[in-house]
Amino acid sequence: MYNKYLLIVSMFIIAACGGSGDQKKETQFYKKQQTLPQTLEVSIEASGVIEAISAVEIKSKASGEVLFLGAEVGDFVARGSMLAQIDQRTANNIVDQTKSDLEASKVRLTNAESQYERGKQLHKNASISDKDFEDIKENYAQAKSTLVRNEVSYENAKISLDDTIVKSPTDGTIISRPVEVGQVISSPTSAFGEGSILMTMADLSKVRVRALVDEIDVGKVSIGQSVSIKVAAYRDKEFIGTVSKIEPKAYVQQNVTTFPVLIDIDNDENLLLIGMNTDVVIEVLNKDVAMSIPTMSLRTRKDIYTAASIIDIEKEEIDQFLVEKVKGENFNKFIVITDSKKGPDLSWVKVGVSDLVNVEIVEGLNKEDVVYILPSKSLFDYQERFKQRVSGSFSF
Repeated sequence: MYNKYLLIVSMFIIAACGGSGDQKKETQFYKKQQTLPQTLEVSIEASGVIEAISAVEIKSKASGEVLFLGAEVGDFVARGSMLAQIDQRTANNIVDQTKSDLEASKVRLTNAESQYERGKQLHKNASISDKDFEDIKENYAQAKSTLVRNEVSYENAKISLDDTIVKSPTDGTIISRPVEVGQVISSPTSAFGEGSILMTMADLSKVRVRALVDEIDVGKVSIGQSVSIKVAAYRDKEFIGTVSKIEPKAYVQQNVTTFPVLIDIDNDENLLLIGMNTDVVIEVLNKDVAMSIPTMSLRTRKDIYTAASIIDIEKEEIDQFLVEKVKGENFNKFIVITDSKKGPDLSWVKVGVSDLVNVEIVEGLNKEDVVYILPSKSLFDYQERFKQRVSGSFSF
């Protein structure tokens, strides 16, 4: 037991001696990299749901019992196809009644016209008084008015009869049918509500994805951008859509703000169905650049001193370099430390697009220049504190 304790103590002493020697070695906190031509790519991922671009609710202008339904959910119907028939008995009775009234008004108008012609002649010969002639003219005018009124009533009755036959207003697919044969429905023109919906149809040859894009990324999306879409039912198939609209009202859920982005997709094969969940990838950047460097090599006035101290650049040299203000600092102008024959050198560069890992260099560097990749100030400070804690833990 004593020998075992002595062995453990000896190992700690050896470790402590070894640690003291390691502290003298300087840790290299940087890397170097040459400017390179690259393809910078950035994409936004979101989720969405397939929906119809335009759905039409089919209603009947006639009220009554549904006697026939000509399509089921999923059926494709052509424009003008018969979709439903409503009980026609009341409509037929009204047509017969208005037709009879119209015929009677025609007879009354004929009699009134004959009386008017005779009265006009008698009045001319002073055989009747002025008042009698005025009464004859009034009866004639009323007969004409009654005829017009009955003609309108008859036409409206025929329209109401035609309304008992519901036809498809356009080509499309039935996506819902909430009523069944035998159900009594109400007309939107006669009811206080919106009336009964017989069916809902939509053109599924072109559908739409409503994708929710995070507010941080929505500014990168624009109308006409190409979108890659995948659904669980066809994992190996990629559907290509186009951004058609970015809705202006945000959607907030669990403190996460997103904006609906509408993406139109051709669905000629009818593979995409209403309500399918989708994974959406919107490509916002795909550019070949002639010169790029890692974004970690970019420095600002605030952290250049810390970064430069790692490679022993004198503070006076940095102060002299920063005397002149540069237009666009921290926007498209940044500082990089390049490796030259004389040692590390400070340079201002103008940057372009970025994929968050690498950034395009527009001006300020030449091909095959080498830049230092240095840690940020916060990372450097953390590494220093961690090294001090480790050293303190093993000091005797």
